[in-house]
Amino acid sequence: MILDLKLVGGRVVTMDPAWPVASVIGVWAGRIVGLDDDVAHLPARRVVDVDGAVVLPGFVDAHNHLAWAGRAARTVDVSSCVSVEQVLDVLRGVHRSSGWVEVAGYDHRALDRPLTSRDLDLIGPRIYVQDLSGHACVVSGDVLAVLPGSALREAQRDASGALTGFLAEGAQTAVRALRLPYSLDDIAADIEAGARQCLREGIVLAAEAGVGGGLIASSPLEIEAYQRASLPIRVQLMVSADRLEPVSAHVSDGIRRAVPLGLRTGLGDDWLSIGALKLWTDGGMMARTAALTWPYEGMDTAGQLQDDPELMHAAIVDGHAAGWQLAVHAIGDRAVDFALDALSEAQHAVPREDARHRIEHCGLVRPEQLDRIAELNVIPVIQPTFLWAYGNDYAEIMGPERAPWMYRGKGFLDRGIVVAGSSDRPVADGNPLRAIQFMVERRSKEGRPIGPDEAVTVEQAIAAYTIGAAYACRREHALGTITPGKLADFAVLDADPLTCDVSDIGDIGVRATVVNGVFAHDPARFAPD
Repeated sequence: MILDLKLVGGRVVTMDPAWPVASVIGVWAGRIVGLDDDVAHLPARRVVDVDGAVVLPGFVDAHNHLAWAGRAARTVDVSSCVSVEQVLDVLRGVHRSSGWVEVAGYDHRALDRPLTSRDLDLIGPRIYVQDLSGHACVVSGDVLAVLPGSALREAQRDASGALTGFLAEGAQTAVRALRLPYSLDDIAADIEAGARQCLREGIVLAAEAGVGGGLIASSPLEIEAYQRASLPIRVQLMVSADRLEPVSAHVSDGIRRAVPLGLRTGLGDDWLSIGALKLWTDGGMMARTAALTWPYEGMDTAGQLQDDPELMHAAIVDGHAAGWQLAVHAIGDRAVDFALDALSEAQHAVPREDARHRIEHCGLVRPEQLDRIAELNVIPVIQPTFLWAYGNDYAEIMGPERAPWMYRGKGFLDRGIVVAGSSDRPVADGNPLRAIQFMVERRSKEGRPIGPDEAVTVEQAIAAYTIGAAYACRREHALGTITPGKLADFAVLDADPLTCDVSDIGDIGVRATVVNGVFAHDPARFAPD
């Protein structure tokens, strides 16, 4: 046998307990065929000496927004602004290439005061400023004027009762309906840009968390854009539950609603596949719309559910009956209760083994909810970097009792719950190594301890971004460990996160990313052209 690729000269951390460490990897036809002595003697078309680098399984980001990330990278950005006047200065310099001006990176917490529609009216019409969370926006007065009254019923108002221009959740969706759709070519270019961001960070599979509808959709034809795109990494698509339609299925199928043609989890190949059905049940902590059981600290709001509870409950039950893996967005503990109740009822009505339903974010989990998550075999898909980037703010709005319950780690693992790591890119830093560092340290970037009792070991944190995330995406047979038979997808690192100082993990460099046995990202030039 002649191998296509043989990697030598490094330390291979396989994450496979049956063969934890290796020094040689043999690759043929895009898959791992053996390690160490099993392949060391075989000839290869290409032998690459990684020069002392550490090789890990390629990272899996189980909840990512590739199109949004790519679009944000080419959109006017105000994330560096510290005042409303600075935001307006940026907007004054924008050249309008279309009817709308879109702005990314808005964070009301970073400015001297919140931005309003009156501020935007000084610049011009049709201005859409996206909140960093993705759950809210600020728009100019002309946009407010054409929104239906139903969208503005719960919109923010000032002391005089006038609309401020800040719109959250359903009201934001109504604004986006005015702007959409983006062209398929633009979406495909954004997808490619977002995927290249992942590739540079050692990520080999990204799960796009919602296409075709919901809060961050780009077009009702969105999946076609992923087919058009030249994907440098593997992508799994979560389809929005908005796509569920009544169907006249045979009575024995027990299916009331489905995605047209009976599409569901599992369709596709190793490069592009259909993953879970995505449902939103609440908002986000940045926008103060995550649904809590009691109010945010110092505020008179406890957030909100995303939609009519009966409609959301029916979507969960119907999606389960139609054979979907479900990915239920639930950040606040009240939303987690809602998700668990609905998932339990769905499983009781139509029992399915290995459904692998997921709760996306699972951001605030009370102690008694941990056992219920374990009982239902639900997978929490967490974003530890939220607490690294925004932990000081989140800890303040949760208060001292609830702050340790956020984005848990050890509490899940102690109950045998599989934890899947993710980023929610571009809401926070997409670097999985940064998230791994936080899971071990449990400190914000300013150094504030946040739930230190939820700290895990480095190996457990790496597992969340390899084995656990692959399991959540139903790809553990192909990814997550460096094991013969699996896909030849690796992250080649400057240092070993298992042995370096924990405080340095987030800054470890990615020398290369190997996808399907090809050096797809190769700044170290291990495999020059």
